Amino acid sequence: MNTLDQQTALEQAERKRIKDSHALDGDVGRLAHFYRGWANSYEVDVGREGYCGPTVVAELASAVQTAYFANERAVIAILDAGCGTGLVGVELERLGFRSIDGFDLSEEMAERARQTRVYRHVRGDVDLNGPLSDYSNASYDITVCCGVFTLGHIRPDALRELARVTRPNGFIIASTRKSYAETTSFEDEVRRLQDAGVLVTAQCLNDGRYIAEEGAHYWVFQVTHKVNTPTEERP
Repeated sequence: MNTLDQQTALEQAERKRIKDSHALDGDVGRLAHFYRGWANSYEVDVGREGYCGPTVVAELASAVQTAYFANERAVIAILDAGCGTGLVGVELERLGFRSIDGFDLSEEMAERARQTRVYRHVRGDVDLNGPLSDYSNASYDITVCCGVFTLGHIRPDALRELARVTRPNGFIIASTRKSYAETTSFEDEVRRLQDAGVLVTAQCLNDGRYIAEEGAHYWVFQVTHKVNTPTEERP
């Protein structure tokens, strides 16, 4: 096999791994197993595909901090939900953020994020499709979530947990692949949370650059008040 054939085979394998990740139906075991095997090559694969989502999300966090927070950037508490190998955290640190926590479903991906040394704490084995029991209400000024609202990964109602851990008047910045936004109830969930007074949509960048094969929408939500936990909502 010549060099060009080898390069083509590598690119096809990369795209297949990305595509396969979208067919896991949110199954925790399958997702954890898949990312355990992908952790070592993940950054190379998505880098070759022009993955710019982390840069866009971090830049939006920078703009939000400048526009809405009087505190210095270094003390703004940020949660990177579904941090993967730490691509967003690295971009945030480059922009001057220093108080960054992260979590991911995959312990192997989370370990890669720890190795960047830009996070205060990183937890693995955290499923965003369930309650974030290790995270208290209203803990973070900004919560970022990049590459997670993707087909085969998490449900739209995970947005409520992100709102719960974000402080009133704080912000959630999230990407949604176009295919996810078009085939799930994400926008319906946004409307439900807005109608309930949980958050408001401050900005949505439609059809932005994300990865070579597909664009994404980038959402900026402002949390409007304390969000009750599921336990607190029971009669």
